[in-house]
Amino acid sequence: MTTPDFSAWLGRTESTEDNLDIGHVRKVALAIGETAPAAGGALPALWQWAFFVEGVPYAEIGEDGHPRRGGFLPPIEGRNRMWAGGRVHFHQPLRVGTPAQRKSEIIAVKEKEGRTGKLLFVTVNHQYVQDGVMCINEEQDIVYREPSPPKLTGSTEPPEAQWSESVTPDAVMLFRYSAVTYNGHRIHYDYPYVTEVEGYPGLVVHGPLLATRMCSAFQKAHPEKRLQSMSYRGLRPLTSPRPFQAAGRLESNEKAQLWVEQDGTLAHQAELIFSV
Repeated sequence: MTTPDFSAWLGRTESTEDNLDIGHVRKVALAIGETAPAAGGALPALWQWAFFVEGVPYAEIGEDGHPRRGGFLPPIEGRNRMWAGGRVHFHQPLRVGTPAQRKSEIIAVKEKEGRTGKLLFVTVNHQYVQDGVMCINEEQDIVYREPSPPKLTGSTEPPEAQWSESVTPDAVMLFRYSAVTYNGHRIHYDYPYVTEVEGYPGLVVHGPLLATRMCSAFQKAHPEKRLQSMSYRGLRPLTSPRPFQAAGRLESNEKAQLWVEQDGTLAHQAELIFSV
């Protein structure tokens, strides 16, 4: 089956505003088991993913719970959508309770051949601006894969960790994170759908939640260090309710290796650049 030409989507843009409301910040903190900053304080790293979300009417939602394709993102039907990874540059923190804007642009659409079939990658650039200053610049890679049994087992053992946190992603945590990020994807909360339609053995843990917990574990182990950039990618899905470990180790005075492991193998990994 030939993939349609989606080159017309390159350069497509949209803009979203948000007040970074303190009440919602507190709900995000509860959803991921962290402490909320005060009004006027710095929004923790990667919490921007719980803001700047545009919803759609029920009539515009697809079977998988996502908005139907063909709006901002290309109309890629017949494939399962997943968050594959991304790259984030932290210039300065967003401030809680101060209006901000996210400017988004599709910068790449590429098809690749994977072990489970064809994979279409769509890369979106997001610029987060507050008081006229760009605070965060990031690229997100979204992958659309042909329906096939998901890869659920890992083969790479994690390195020796210098810090580690254990997280149990039960159904309540996944529901709460879906709620605060306004993510309707049914693989995170609809057990009959995720097991019978998409073929997973349980509810799927959100990729952004894994990246957020990796970053948080580093910051708690090294509160004096300032984040510069983070490159992350998913290796395989994690399913609830088995615990996972958000861990890492320093590679140098300015670089850390982060990962999520479950059952003794890697599932998510990242490279973090920081300064003192």
